[in-house]
Amino acid sequence: MFLKLLPYPCKGLYNWSVSNDETLLQQEIRLALGKIPTLRLFRNQVGQLPHPKSGRYVQFGLAKGSSDLIGFKKVKITPDMVGKEIAQFVSIEIKTNKNKPTQIQQNWLNYIHDSGGISGVARSIKDALNILSL
Repeated sequence: MFLKLLPYPCKGLYNWSVSNDETLLQQEIRLALGKIPTLRLFRNQVGQLPHPKSGRYVQFGLAKGSSDLIGFKKVKITPDMVGKEIAQFVSIEIKTNKNKPTQIQQNWLNYIHDSGGISGVARSIKDALNILSL
């Protein structure tokens, strides 16, 4: 195991402006998984804001319903596939114990999984490691 798993190990160590428990959990998971050399995850914030000049709403993020953390995991192809390594798409939705993914978020996770990617809902660092089979 790469990490000593503690609930919120960095809580109080950093002066983060955290809006809710889910944001803190996401930061904890990102920091923990960032130590794994075969994994690259990025924060994917999805939403819309008004353009400061035109007032028209501008959408940002990968896609509506896409997960909080997206990226790739380096995977070694089996010998019958020439032994090359590839990057496998990863999509992790962060939720606290009480929250559930919306239907559009669940559709996204299912689509990634059905397309050969790695996806799931993490409520802890341990969950995220399990999703990634680490």
